[in-house]
Amino acid sequence: MPRFIFCTGGVVSSVGKGVTAASIGRILKARGLKVMIQKLDPYLNVDPGTMSPYQHGEVFVTVDGAETDLDLGHYERFIDENLNSVCNVTTGQIYNEVIAKERRGDYLGGTIQVIPHITNEIKRRVYEVGKSQDVDIVIVEVGGTVGDIEGQPFFETLRQMRSELGRKNTMFVHVTFLPYIGATGELKTKPTQHSVRELRSIGIQPHVIIARSDHEVSDEIAHKIALFCDVDVEAVIPLVTTDNLYKVPLMLEEANLGDYIMRYFGLEQVEPDLGEWRRIVKKMRNNADSVKIAIVGKYVELHDAYMSVKEALAHATIPTDHRLEIEWVYSGDLEKGKGFEKLENVDGIVVPGGFGYRGIEGKIQAARYARENNIPYLGLCLGMQVMCIEFARNVLDMEDANSTEFETPTDHPVIDLMLDQRGITNMGGTMRLGVYPCVLTPGTKAARAYGVDRVDERHRHRFEFNNAFREDFLKGGMVFSGLSPDEQLVEIAELKAHPFMVGSQFHPEFQSRPTRPHPLFLDFIKSSIAFSKTRKKVPLKQEV
Repeated sequence: MPRFIFCTGGVVSSVGKGVTAASIGRILKARGLKVMIQKLDPYLNVDPGTMSPYQHGEVFVTVDGAETDLDLGHYERFIDENLNSVCNVTTGQIYNEVIAKERRGDYLGGTIQVIPHITNEIKRRVYEVGKSQDVDIVIVEVGGTVGDIEGQPFFETLRQMRSELGRKNTMFVHVTFLPYIGATGELKTKPTQHSVRELRSIGIQPHVIIARSDHEVSDEIAHKIALFCDVDVEAVIPLVTTDNLYKVPLMLEEANLGDYIMRYFGLEQVEPDLGEWRRIVKKMRNNADSVKIAIVGKYVELHDAYMSVKEALAHATIPTDHRLEIEWVYSGDLEKGKGFEKLENVDGIVVPGGFGYRGIEGKIQAARYARENNIPYLGLCLGMQVMCIEFARNVLDMEDANSTEFETPTDHPVIDLMLDQRGITNMGGTMRLGVYPCVLTPGTKAARAYGVDRVDERHRHRFEFNNAFREDFLKGGMVFSGLSPDEQLVEIAELKAHPFMVGSQFHPEFQSRPTRPHPLFLDFIKSSIAFSKTRKKVPLKQEV
């Protein structure tokens, strides 16, 4: 059985537990340990797949097709391990399972209660992470904040696990926030003290306190937290807000958290290998030249909705010795003829995935602008589909070309519902999800980017390119550079007569790592840098 580290949060939500848990995983992996991370989400939704980005930000898809919390993206990028469906547990999943067992009669007529039935099911899923692979450390993050009523069964479960596994096989890390009172110029510890008292009231004593703050935390503050919260002074870890989340593992390492955890668990002290990570962070900080990329979407005021896209772009700039500048462009403005001045000043355009008709025409306008002005373009899922719609309308003269997701009565449905999606009524977990193979066409931009003949990529979609129009597109200059093995699904489309205009039906951003940028993103950034050297401000070549 592996050791378990339970990460809880206090004072406020969105305090950075996800990045903290991922960073702890990074510094332990740097010591040669096999690490897995799990997120426990207290909401009643079965998964975030049907939730609005305004509610939950990005939906991250695992290799086995689970729609999960965006924190799993942080976990994968930091520990460089592919996670799976057992790594995200929700209250909805727990109650679904327990009620299904009750309906089958599995409980032999017993009264079903939160304790032990709900807590036992949570416990089973937490243990499953450690049993599924040869794991040394399992890090479990509890969503929300201590004191939330919906989180109580999860906290009770972890308390029970501490007793079952033994205190030296479990560690509690509590992430809190130190508010700053501007009038007096003080950081206040009282909310942290109250948060720890709330934990103690349910039988949990934290071993480590991560003190998040927007200001420097003095030794005096750290000693005060240690005294009133009954933890070792060296286990109070100040974590000041940084502009680069990849610095967080190095900040925790500098605070000796890795050594403290190893001592606590009685593990052999090993010199951590963080050399490559330090080089990456240094390059991200010191690169003088920049590349400016527009992300054209309808949730641009909510950057979390495009978290993996943003991070994949940042990863791709590292080996090119450039730093990333993002120009957020609201596609709804483009529909009204506004915002094109932003596109005039960028080196590349990304149109990410999404659902629903709002802002679609603006994304189509962005694709046209990139095509007509030879600006590097990367379309992701829906971004590939709008690229094809634009091409059909303005190159192939199919004026009413559209996707049946947005306009059913069209003579040119170049994007249509997948055959195996027809007749499906339930929305949750029913899309084409998870990893599928893609065969690359030799000599294409995509094939050169990957450098292999076949790849496996993660999907999340219901609609696909309509093969009835494939010949028309080929004659017009579109190249289908990636296909499913049976050649029925267009996975990658690209323009032959364009420096870089590539769209993928899958989501390559989910497999990008800071240590291994995704090939499509890397070639896109290289093309954008090349374009930046010759770029001139170009007016829109079309009527809006």
